[in-house]
Parts: sequence; structure tokens; C-alpha cells
Amino acid sequence: MARNLIDPAGSRALETALRSQLQGDVYFDKLTRLLYSTDASMYQMLPVAVVVPKSKQDVITTVKIAAEGRIPILARGSASSLAGQTVANAIVIDFTKYLDTIVEVDTDQRWARVQPGVILDDLNRRVAAAGLMVGPDPASSNRATLGGMVANNATGAHSILYGNMIRHVISMDVVLADGSELVLENLSTEQIQRHSSGTDTGSSIIAGLEKILEDERDVIEAGTSKHWRRNSGYRLEALIQEDGFNPAHLMCGSEGTLGIITEITVGLIDKPQKTGLALVHFHTRREALEAVANVLSTSPSAIELFDGATIEQCRKMAGIAERMSFIHGEPGAVLMTEYSGSSAKDIDRGLVRLNAALANMRQGYETSIVRDPEEISGVWAIRKEALGFIMGVRGDYKPLAFVEDASVPVEHLPDYVDELDAVLVETRTPVVYYAHASAGCLHVRPFINLKDRSEIDKMHRIASASVDLVRKYGGAVSSEHGDGLARSEFNRSLVGDSLYEVYRKVKRLFDPFNIMNPGKIVDAPPMTDNLRLGESYEPIHVRTSIDFSDDNGFAGAIEQCSGVGTCRKMTAGTMCPSFMVTRDEIHSTRGRANALRSALAGDLEKDSLTSADMYQVMDLCIQCKACKSECPSNVDMARIKSEWLNQYWKANKLPSRVRFFAEFPKVASRLPAKLRGVSNRVASSRITGSILKKALGVASDRSLPAFARHSFQETFKPSSERSGPPIVVFADTFTNYNSPEIGHAAVELLSSIGYSVFVPQQRMCCGRTYMSKGLVEHAQSELLASVELLYEYASSDIPILMLEPSCLSMFTDDIDGLLPGEVRAKTVARASLGIEELAANDQFGLFEKAGWRSEQRGILVHGHCHQKALGETRYLSDALRHVTGSGCRILDSGCCGMAGSFGYEAEHQDVSIKMANRVLVPEINGNETDLVVAAGTSCRSQIKDLTGRKALHPAELLRNCLAT
Repeated sequence: MARNLIDPAGSRALETALRSQLQGDVYFDKLTRLLYSTDASMYQMLPVAVVVPKSKQDVITTVKIAAEGRIPILARGSASSLAGQTVANAIVIDFTKYLDTIVEVDTDQRWARVQPGVILDDLNRRVAAAGLMVGPDPASSNRATLGGMVANNATGAHSILYGNMIRHVISMDVVLADGSELVLENLSTEQIQRHSSGTDTGSSIIAGLEKILEDERDVIEAGTSKHWRRNSGYRLEALIQEDGFNPAHLMCGSEGTLGIITEITVGLIDKPQKTGLALVHFHTRREALEAVANVLSTSPSAIELFDGATIEQCRKMAGIAERMSFIHGEPGAVLMTEYSGSSAKDIDRGLVRLNAALANMRQGYETSIVRDPEEISGVWAIRKEALGFIMGVRGDYKPLAFVEDASVPVEHLPDYVDELDAVLVETRTPVVYYAHASAGCLHVRPFINLKDRSEIDKMHRIASASVDLVRKYGGAVSSEHGDGLARSEFNRSLVGDSLYEVYRKVKRLFDPFNIMNPGKIVDAPPMTDNLRLGESYEPIHVRTSIDFSDDNGFAGAIEQCSGVGTCRKMTAGTMCPSFMVTRDEIHSTRGRANALRSALAGDLEKDSLTSADMYQVMDLCIQCKACKSECPSNVDMARIKSEWLNQYWKANKLPSRVRFFAEFPKVASRLPAKLRGVSNRVASSRITGSILKKALGVASDRSLPAFARHSFQETFKPSSERSGPPIVVFADTFTNYNSPEIGHAAVELLSSIGYSVFVPQQRMCCGRTYMSKGLVEHAQSELLASVELLYEYASSDIPILMLEPSCLSMFTDDIDGLLPGEVRAKTVARASLGIEELAANDQFGLFEKAGWRSEQRGILVHGHCHQKALGETRYLSDALRHVTGSGCRILDSGCCGMAGSFGYEAEHQDVSIKMANRVLVPEINGNETDLVVAAGTSCRSQIKDLTGRKALHPAELLRNCLAT
């Protein structure tokens, strides 16, 4: 249960002070504070307030106000922290929305100056043309901020080459605990002397730090682990070991406990031009770990462990198994060993060294080599997706991060893992291992149920055992993920009383009133406090219409969100379209999950689940399904929203616009042919059209879909010759009544190449419009009727072609939750496919045998969100290979923004257009001679409205390119 820190009167006074003095956004409502109460860890702490500053001055003012009231303060980036560093009962300052400017780049001197909210991938893209990059490469690079990386002293898979951020930070501007500013940089003797005689806060801190280092040098050297990959406590040893004196390095890994960073100058390094991978196979995990030191002697750039249990799971996963050809036999583990350099010869020399080293020690039973850049990317992608399988596990037992960051010298890694494994076996705790073998850091994820007191106690026992083993083998409890709430409790026992007291002395020097992210690194609460899901967590039971039994109910589906924040990425992929254009936490998948979970947990007012505030949280979710595939935990927010809307409409009045869009298929089917033209004239008329749009709440400059004079079913003429393999074309509402030319193109294509085409004449509807508007029972009724109609074909192994991707996804994805236990539904689902899959798999070889002419223009393909989410886009290249004379480019364009009726709705138009303008519209406008291809009805409508271009359905393109 989330708790408040200050009383209502104090809160009102603080709110008045912040709102009156800041330019940025200020939030005191409980809902927004709850969105910032969690991160990627297992913890939850309710903020006092949330500030989104627009300037450095906003940050300074906020700190001064907090200092005056002795109110804790916490700087926050994307909050992908695994140890709970970015949650606190504090004023949370979110740097990601506005303070994200790359201030200056000097490629000659190889440095960049940035604000703390800059995303790592964005900076790397900026300097890529100069052949440069930032060294540390955390897996969260698509949302990790430079400020967060410094505060966490981040590193990544290539840490043996590049180390942690501390090796790359040149200088930084910080705001101290009293609101004063200080530039931290490499100080000359003269500068140090000036500070020693200064009277300001900054000078006192520099002088005080110098004295601590001088007085406590022996304690620091004796108490600090000698293992190079260490991140526990404050990095005082770095200051006494390095040439010169750069207090900026003390901020690396300080987790916001010493000051707030407002600008960073970071060094840049050469980006490797060539890489190669060697996959070294071992019979057991221990054999692999014993070989790490030997493999390290060959100077690789990375060594990652691929555990045998994970490999086995990957081989069971559709879409992954066929890409696992680089794994041979049944290994107990594989060491993914990378070599990098400026030429292919550099890679060859590394591989020669590796083979010689392995042969000399008789290690590994087989080594497969991957040289092609695309194949290398594919291997790393599978390695990353494997983590998704771990994170995506259903149920109350989750693979938690609390001993995952321990690191020991590689020569001790096999024994450390075996001894920790013995504890896990003794406590009957399932576990997975992965990650950075080269650094002596295996990310160990025990499966723990935080709703069970005995499991919480067991977690503490395992953590204590890990600390004992780390101390025994001279390692570090934290090596890249930080101390936070998960590990700070153990710092005293890890480093000893003397060094721990030095850490406390440093904390008091910088932060005498303990307002900077208190409770991290020193003076921390027990790791079992402040749990997001503790033993007292009892969510409200919701009786749902959609079946969530695989998720342990509706609450379980929401709890699937672990908070890692992948939904906050800004560029590649589709998730999360609304966050990409608003950059507000509330409009991310994580924000929505947090809000819903808080309502179910009782952290919000009674009936908050179906309140107007919750409607605003859920409103911009366009149900793209991208989170189902792109989120490591596979949160299915589209399905969750449908059920949430179902609950909402039971508690609130159903608006006429919602009913109109939901029932559009029924309206279209009942509209007589002679009235379709009349309907079109009414909708397109300047006067009547405006009245209609205003009544429906449709944006005035949107073009409403026009009805065809004759439907697809009405004009379908079956071929007199039906000797080829049969296929059914599903006459969805939009193909049937709005775009029958697409249905006819599909029929002409299939008939011409030898299929016998059937188009059932009964009304068919998948229920998608009802599903998207939350009228779930109506969706179930429509879907069941279509299943009953299509079953006779599917049961005879006749494929059912779906031309509209959102209809296809109803049959292949949503059907299990809507029609649980319906055996016929599974049969129909297996038979349903899109034109892309039909052409790519080409079961009967009809596409291969057909005569084709190549399209000489370039082809831009925009995939529908559901195609991307469900892996359908993987068929596109193969499907169009016969006709792509000038090449086919599948755009990484995310969501088009129309999303069914979303883009038509007046209040959503601006967001809809921003989504399209992010990638899709610029790509189309920048390639005026290319053909545009899009399978989705709403996608084609958005393209037409915003670019004036007519996009073809893939079936139309293929039909047009038939040679005969």
C-alpha cells in the first residue's frame, strides 16, 4: 500500500511554492504520483510530488524549495533501474521530457555535452557518422538516459573493453543539496587550493572530500574489493587511484544521493567496424564457466553465457526455433564470444587465438562461427529475446532481480555459481542464469512469489548467502545495476564497518540533511521493505468477460508489467505510439499498468477503476498490440483495455459515438444498396457532412469512409472451373462494403494462379469493432457466428484468407480469450492467414509457378500494427519477392495513428497526426515515385488523408504484377 510522506497542509504549501516558481509541469494528484512510485524493480514508494522541469533553473528552484522544507528529492530518468534506485518518498524530478538536448558534440576531441535526459541511442545515432559512440552499452540503450547511466555507473555486454561510465565521464554540472551549483571536473592543484580557501558550499565539499581521501586512504584501499567490475558503495578508490583529481567520478554510481546532474560531458570512442561471433558449445554450464578465463586470454570484445535451459526453451518457441541453427546438439551452455576490429583480418586473428586456446585446454566440444552482420544481429536478437521469455513468465512466481548483479573474478565464477546454486536447490527455488560471463557477472534470477511471507523471507536468505559468497571470492554485490533498495542493506557487511562509515561521512558532506534520494547506498531499510507486491497485497477481484485464466486473472495480466520501461523507447518498433508522441509516463504501457494495478490494490479511491481519471489514463492506448511482442514481459495492454472498457461501460453511460463505431459492421450490412450513394453524399456534403461529424465527434477535416455502390459479396462471381486447391476469402466489413476492389483483386490473383476461390455469401464479422470499443459480449457473439460459419471449411483443411489484419488478429490472437474452450475456434484459427503468409509459404507452389512482371518502381510497405505484433510482417519480403524489381522497403514506421476509429475522433486527431508524422508521412512524402503498400484499412485512410497518396493492398500489388 502506497503511503504519503507529508501532511495535507504541508503538501498544499509545497504545491503552491512549486507551481508559482517553476515553468515546468508540477503534479500532486495521487494518480500521477503512483505512476512514479515504481521502476523496473520489485519496489514501490509514493512520491511527495512529481516535477517535470523545463530548464536548469527549474531544477535549482525545486532543490532549494525541497532543502528549505527538508523534503527528500529524487532525480529520475526512464526508471529502468532494477534495484529500486529511482523510487522514493520524495519530490521526483523527471528529466526525460524536456531536458534532453545534445548541447554540443566535438568529434575531433571526441566528446559530447548533453543534458541528463538524453537517450543513449539518440546520442549514438548523432555521432555515428563520425564513426564514434559511447562506450558502455546497457541493454536498455533505447530508453536509458545519460543522467541515469552516470548515476548508476552503467556498463553492458562489452564491459571488458569499455568498462563502466566512470571511465568515460569528463565533467558534469551538478546541483547540490542546498540548491547551489558546482562544476565537477578534473581539478588542477591551483583549483584545489582555491576551493580549500573558499567559503561557498561547493568549495567546502571539494575541500572536505580531499580531506576524507587523505585521512581515510588506508581504509578505502583495504575495504574496497580488488575486482575491477565493482559498483557497490561510493567509488572513492577511483579518486585515489587515478591521475589527477576529478570529483565528477564520485558521482558515477552515486544514485542521486550526492547531487543532481544537470549537464554531462562524456567521452566518445571509435565504433568497431567489423565484428564476428564464435559460439563455443559445452556439455555443462560449469565447463563453460571454467573456460571463461581461457577465452578471455584471446582478447574478445564480449563473452555472454547462453544457458542450456534457455536454449531448450528457445527451441520450443515458434518464430525462434527456426533461427537457432547456430546451436548444435544439446549443449549445457554456449559462450557467445565476440571479436571486433577495423577489418575482417582482425576478426580472423581473434578466432585463430580462440581455437588455439580451446584446443590447448581441451575445452568446448564444438564452435560455430558467424561472420555475416545480419546473422550476427540475429544471434544477439535471439539472446535478447531469450531474456523476454524469462521476463514473460506467467503467474505469481517471477524471476526477480536481487542477486543478479553480483560479480566475482572469473577464476572464481564456477565455484560462486555452484555454491549459490546449492542454496537455491536447498530452498527449492527455480532459477535462470544469463549475461556477462566475461566480467564474472552472471545475472541470476531466482523465481520468488512476493505475495507469500515465507517466500519473502527466503529471498532475504538467498541475498545474504550471495553476499557471503561475494565477500568470500573478493567480488562485488553490485557490478552494473546499482545498490538501490535491493542491495544497500548489505553494504556494511560487504565492505566492513570502517569503510561503511567513510561512505556515511561522504554522504553527510554532500547532503547534511539527508534529502538526496535517502535510503540508498547508506542507512538503507531492509531489502524486504517497500515491496510493490507484498504479503498484504490483495487486489480487487474483477469478474471479466474475456478469459484471463492463463494470467491468473485480470489482476495477473496487469501485474505482468515488471516496469522495465521498454515502452518508453522513442524510435524503433511500434510500442508505445502514444508515449512516442506525448512523452508522458501516463501514456506509456507501464503507466497504464501502474494505474490499473493501483486501482485494484486499493491505492486509489473507491470505484477508481471505472472513474473519469482512469478513462484519461487509458484513452490514448490505441490497442496496437505492440506491447504483446515488444515488451519483455509480453504485457497485452490491447486485451486489457478491451476488458477495462467493458467494465467502464457497465459503470458509465455508453456514448452514441462509441455505439456507432462499434456497430458500424451491422449498420453497413443493413444499409440497402440504393441508399449507399445517398449516405456517401450526406457524409461528403459540406453542410450535412459537418453536421454529421459534429454529432459524432469526428474531426471536421477527416474524410469518412465511403460505401461502395455494390459490395464484394454482391459482385463476386465464382469461377466455372474449380479444379485447383480450394481457398476461402473472408468478406470482412471493410473489404465488403468500403473497398470491394481489394476483395476482387485477391480473387483475381488467386484464381489466376490456380486456386479455387470460395466467398461465403452469409454476413461475416469478426467482432473487432466491438472488441476495440469494449463491447466484449457483442464481439464474442459476432466471432462465434463467424466460427460456426467457417468451421466447415477449416475442418476440411481449407485455408481462410483474411484481407484485413485486424480481423485476422481476432481469429489468430484474441479468439482464445473470447471463446475459451471452443474447439471449433482453434480449428478456424489454425486455418486463418493473411495474403502475405499465403504467398510466402506457398504450400502448393502456385505463386512460384505463376508468371510475374517486376514492378520497376520502389515499393514502400507499411505494416499494420497487428501484423507487426503477431509476427506477420516476417512474410512480407518473401511474399513480394516475385515483384520487387527495384526493391521493397518495409518501413519501421510504427503506428500510422489512425488505429480504427481513433484518428477520426476529434479529440484524438492531433495525436493521431503526430504518430503518422513521426516516420510514415515523411517517408512517403520523401519518396514520391515509389508505390505505397499497406494492408490495413485505417492505415490506407491515414495515408490518403495526410499525403494524398493511394496505398495499395498487397493483394492488389500482386494482382497488378501478374504477367498474364
